[in-house]
Amino acid sequence: MAWNEPGGGKDPWGGKRGNDGPPDLDEALNQLKKKFSSFGGGSSGSGGPDGKSLLPVVAMVLLVLWGLMGFYQVDEKEQAVVLRLGKYHDTLGSGLQWNPKLIDNVYTVRVTEERQYSARGLMLTQDENIVEISLTVQYNIEDAKAFVLNIRDPETSLKHATDSALRHVVGSTGLDGVISTGREEIAISTADKLQVLLNNYKSGINVVKINIEEARPPNEVKSAYDDVIKAREDLERLVNEAQSYSNGIIPEARGAAQRMREEAGAYKSQVVSKAEGEAQRFTNLYIEYAKAPEVTRDRLYIDAVENVMMNSTKILVDTESGNNMLYLPLDKLIQEGTQSKLRSDEGNGEMIDRITNQVLEKLQRNVEPTSMERRR
Repeated sequence: MAWNEPGGGKDPWGGKRGNDGPPDLDEALNQLKKKFSSFGGGSSGSGGPDGKSLLPVVAMVLLVLWGLMGFYQVDEKEQAVVLRLGKYHDTLGSGLQWNPKLIDNVYTVRVTEERQYSARGLMLTQDENIVEISLTVQYNIEDAKAFVLNIRDPETSLKHATDSALRHVVGSTGLDGVISTGREEIAISTADKLQVLLNNYKSGINVVKINIEEARPPNEVKSAYDDVIKAREDLERLVNEAQSYSNGIIPEARGAAQRMREEAGAYKSQVVSKAEGEAQRFTNLYIEYAKAPEVTRDRLYIDAVENVMMNSTKILVDTESGNNMLYLPLDKLIQEGTQSKLRSDEGNGEMIDRITNQVLEKLQRNVEPTSMERRR
């Protein structure tokens, strides 16, 4: 029969009751106290448990809980800085660690994580112009102990140091260098200056890189600066065009000058050689003239007449006596011979012979009267 069925007479709390009513709660509590008192080692004179006997159990439970609360896990990217009673004790690496709770304070720092900080502000350049710069600082934690203990607010200190380093570098650079040509140099110089400041603070922060995202004049003067930029671009374009023209015309002029020098040198060599040849010919001619003056003189005269008459088409022959003058129209004779010439080479030879015979006949006619007069 089940305990809760009528007539069983069984008490689920260990006792026997003669009625079927609910269990006695007071009796159950007394039995529970007796069990706890057995762990405490004794009982009071009245037979009930003593309250002081529960203290060791409670203390043991609290001690176990306190020990369990001291366990914690340090990630691979982190380091744990331990302060014992407010004083630096140790820096722990990754893994499962334990430190007594309420005695040690543990600060975990992500040392391998690359952090980023962005800033924007108005700066005054070396040439007293205002420029607006936005940049991003990439950094990580190099020394967890210094990062936790040496500076109260490392992030704020980093912002102030960044602003100071950037203003120092920009204040030593002109507007053109900040906006266009010198951004990379400004970023490198600012990173170096910032790292020096952070090292002086012993902040434990390592600056990885600084990126200058934007550098431009303020909106109030942007239109005027755009005009300046356009004028500078026009200047660069004109300079490039002039340089291109110079690169094209200078080699050409140098080539023409070199050609003129070579032509002058060739003309000089030709004139000098011709003069030397004429001088040598005159010297040789003088030697021959000294040997036979009459013959040489006649020869020179014949050569001169030959050179003069070579290209002449009309010849006038003067006789030794009388006023008659022989006229030989060679151009007419050649023209008549051309009209009646033959197409073959034999015909051309006959034409030349005929012209020659006509010239000889005329010369003979004029020479015969002169010979008769001489005989008389």
